[in-house]
Amino acid sequence: MTEANYYENVRQKLQIGRITAPNHRKIFELMKIFWNEEEIKILSHFNNVGIKISRKELAEKTNMSEEEIEEKLRRSARNGTIRRSGEDYRLLPISPGIFEMYFIRRKDSQENLHKVAEIYRYIFKNRLNHPEDLENDDNIRRGFRPLLPYDAEEKLIKIDEYLDVETQVLPYEVVRDMIDKNESFAVVPCQCRLIGEYTGEPCKHAPAEMGCFLTGEAAERQIAYGAKRLTKEQAIEFIRETEKAGLVHNTVADTSKETSRWICNCCSCHCGVLLPAKLYHYKGVFQTNFTPEFDMSLCTKCEICMEKCPNEAIYHVWPIKSDSSDEKMKVREEMCIGCGTCAANCPNNAIKMVKVRDEYPKGISLNIF
Repeated sequence: MTEANYYENVRQKLQIGRITAPNHRKIFELMKIFWNEEEIKILSHFNNVGIKISRKELAEKTNMSEEEIEEKLRRSARNGTIRRSGEDYRLLPISPGIFEMYFIRRKDSQENLHKVAEIYRYIFKNRLNHPEDLENDDNIRRGFRPLLPYDAEEKLIKIDEYLDVETQVLPYEVVRDMIDKNESFAVVPCQCRLIGEYTGEPCKHAPAEMGCFLTGEAAERQIAYGAKRLTKEQAIEFIRETEKAGLVHNTVADTSKETSRWICNCCSCHCGVLLPAKLYHYKGVFQTNFTPEFDMSLCTKCEICMEKCPNEAIYHVWPIKSDSSDEKMKVREEMCIGCGTCAANCPNNAIKMVKVRDEYPKGISLNIF
């Protein structure tokens, strides 16, 4: 088998459900930075993403000793391009998966970190640029859903008894629940904003250090690798700071309401999910059950909501009448993801989040970290 065939063999294994590794030159450029010729030959014997293989099995398949296997895969495990747990190994998807682990650990050379950052930034800007990708939502991976801001239940949510939906605010709809039911908290840098900093395109809203928020076992695992531990009070303050910056709390939209332990605090100028959604005008994440409602008697048309909206779903209707009575802010319902960023940042409390549906997205399991 040629070197090219080894890389193609592994590329085909880096797919799970709707998470794919496209047959594109940029993907192969990434793989060749992640894994040298010796490593890729061993990885060609791995199972598909998420399915473990033991060091003993690899030794049998490659005719190497277990010690050789461990030595040759040490760099990949350290860099986060494969997952090692005891004597077992697993492949991770290109993104989400390797992308996050590689930039959280940052154990590779500075030259490679910059090269990888350039490639991922290119992918985020150009991956979904074909009309046929946008015609069918099933072709667009929406593996995340927003959670409403920390103080949403007290300050931002309007309960309307006339709506024909379940008005109760469910625990998994608000970020507060993930803090209330856990005692371990950690923060790791935002990998999307980090690659922006590596490539000379830093985010104007927040630094990479205002990154991903982890709870429970996920937090403890990353703390073991050097992530910053937070107290519960610090966790609450951190979440509120991300909201002031206009970041969206995106969490995994998997098949269980209990397994999400990771919140990505996302900006739409760098996020690998929100950026292409904004560029190509589709909903990159599952819509929440809420939509913003404006009180025009309180609204000063300051446009802060318009500036903060990650999906450019809010616009200012300029007045024509002499008394400006027709001036207002409006929401493009077809673009709104219901994240509550507009309401959280309105200086006059003129926006409330109204529950208009009662759905829970059944996505794919991304519990691979």
